[in-house]
Amino acid sequence: MPNDPQPLRSDSPHTPTGTARTSPFAWRRAVTAVIALGCVLVAPACAPGASRGSGSGGDTTLRVSTWGNDSRLKLTHQAVDAFTKANTGIKVSIENSEFSTYWDKLATTTAGNDAPDVIQMDESYIAAYGSRGALLDLDTVKGTLDLSAMDPTVLNTGKVGGKLVGAPIGTANLSVAVNPKVLQQAGITMPDDKTWTWDDLATISAEVTAKLGSKGVYGFDGYGTSAAELGAWARQRGEEVWPTQGQTPVSAATITSYYDYANKLIRTKAAPPASIQVENANGALDSSLFATNKAAFHLLFHTQISAFAAASGNQLGVLRLPAQKTGESPKMVNKASMYWSISARTKQREAAAKLVDFLMTDPAATKILTTERGIPAIPAVQKDIAPLLDPQAKVALNFSQSIAAELVAPPQVTPATAAGYSTEYPSIGTDVLFGRISAADGATKLLSVIEGMK
Repeated sequence: MPNDPQPLRSDSPHTPTGTARTSPFAWRRAVTAVIALGCVLVAPACAPGASRGSGSGGDTTLRVSTWGNDSRLKLTHQAVDAFTKANTGIKVSIENSEFSTYWDKLATTTAGNDAPDVIQMDESYIAAYGSRGALLDLDTVKGTLDLSAMDPTVLNTGKVGGKLVGAPIGTANLSVAVNPKVLQQAGITMPDDKTWTWDDLATISAEVTAKLGSKGVYGFDGYGTSAAELGAWARQRGEEVWPTQGQTPVSAATITSYYDYANKLIRTKAAPPASIQVENANGALDSSLFATNKAAFHLLFHTQISAFAAASGNQLGVLRLPAQKTGESPKMVNKASMYWSISARTKQREAAAKLVDFLMTDPAATKILTTERGIPAIPAVQKDIAPLLDPQAKVALNFSQSIAAELVAPPQVTPATAAGYSTEYPSIGTDVLFGRISAADGATKLLSVIEGMK
């Protein structure tokens, strides 16, 4: 499962499968440790970890850090075994963690000059590490790691300060997952996702709840506490939460309208009360409303659909985001599901680059990993793995390919100073949903947080 089915709290309504939620304070520890890198990187070559790289018999040994559940780890081991079989002089040690503890561990090892050679990296943290020289510029090893077949707009999401510090492993799109069986039970026709609006989603969801609410079923399982939601909402209104030069910063009016919409969903019973939404968002994926066929719609990064389908026992679908108004573009973007980065301090940069290249491009690895870390970012790899996918995984791949021509340029990655934004964000939305603060006051409070992180 990709992007982690993130990568959802980092940027989406549900936590990655097999991971725990990140502590609201964990990011502060991680960023604090990363800040120390400015001094660390000028330390002598005899610093901890600098002598690593040789195993018994003179073999090169690479350390690789990853996060994910047991299924992902098993597949990663299989792909790495294929690599070591083809490269007999290189050994690989995989250091896997839960997402919630991964960043504390990585910050500690990096600040201590003992970072792994190859690092699985997330969009929320890549700028924090890349801007302080902790990650290798991959253009320095492009003779070994060839990413030229990747769409430049996707590849560029791995750049920080003009340097390519992360190779996007896969892509994912924030979208609307739909349970056709629930819609059928409610007697409602599948909406046309090429023309629908947020108001349409609210109306249809309210109809589902009206028809099936007595059975504990809701139209839409929740909205208002995910940073990814606001990012999409703002983009549709011509604004960005983290604008680059020439872009319009997100405004109080836009954030207020976003919170107003979230409150409307509760008021019309299109979505559950705040207490149920919070419980649902913080629980395990397998027991969530959407995964147990108790909701018709759910926002996610589309590559998570397989995890929900496996839990629900039904074939699920993926729809485009609604637009603000009929006829407008939903302005969907590709998000890097995650990246492979290489430590700037590695003594084995060519071997590390060879491993990353193998995992991303060699059929011996890609046909094992398939869509485990997102829809592969390289089109040729998508073509290679397509025949191997089960019907639900093909839904995700087909969706990616069907919307490719409609996508707009992705935003910049989360700035280094805002690595904790997605963990700070939910508490404000929760206060709005519970009515502890107004939508306007929530917007003022959130803008203050955003400004403080610039």
